[in-house]
Formats: sequence, structure tokens, C-alpha cells
Amino acid sequence: MTSAVSILAQQTPAPNPLFSMLPLFLLVGGMYFLMIAPQRKKQKQLEKMLAALQSGDEVVTTAGIYGTITNIKDDRYVIRIGDNTKVEVAKGFIQSVVKRDGVVVEEKKS
Repeated sequence: MTSAVSILAQQTPAPNPLFSMLPLFLLVGGMYFLMIAPQRKKQKQLEKMLAALQSGDEVVTTAGIYGTITNIKDDRYVIRIGDNTKVEVAKGFIQSVVKRDGVVVEEKKS
């Protein structure tokens, strides 16, 4: 009887390691399409929006401050937030455009 068990053990082939790793590959692929790809798309849209900003555009910062761009410097914008109040904001802290040349820009709710 012990010889029959050893014969069966010798005849069954070892499972392919690729098939045991398949669920892991599917999980990583799913995470890419559900998390990484949409974030890259959103980042590209933000970079495109920042490149198109010009003086006179009304924007919202990530802190929620509304203002109008008065001057563009190398790495920041000068934004007028009041009658005699101007602040300098880094380019990465502009969240969205509210008005461009007097035209209201549609905002996406995400």
C-alpha cells in the first residue's frame, strides 16, 4: 500500500508556479486600473489647467481662497483676494478656475 502512494506522488506533475501567481498579477492589474490610471489622468488635467492660467482668471486655491490672478512669476502666482490685498501662491496650490476672461468655467464635482 505504501508503494501505491509513492507511485501516485511520482506521477502527479508539480503545479506551474505561474498559475499560483496569477491571482497576484490580476490583483496588481486591477489596482492599477482602479487607482493609479485615474489619478494620472487627473494630474495631467491639473497640469494642463495650470499651464493655461493667465492674468485676470479667477481661481480657487486648495485652502478655499477665491482670488484673481494679477501677475504670474516663475513658480507662483500673485492673487488679489481683496481691494488692497495680494498674496503669492505656489502654482501647485491652485485647485480650479472659476472664471476665465469673464466667462464662468464649469466645475466638476468629484
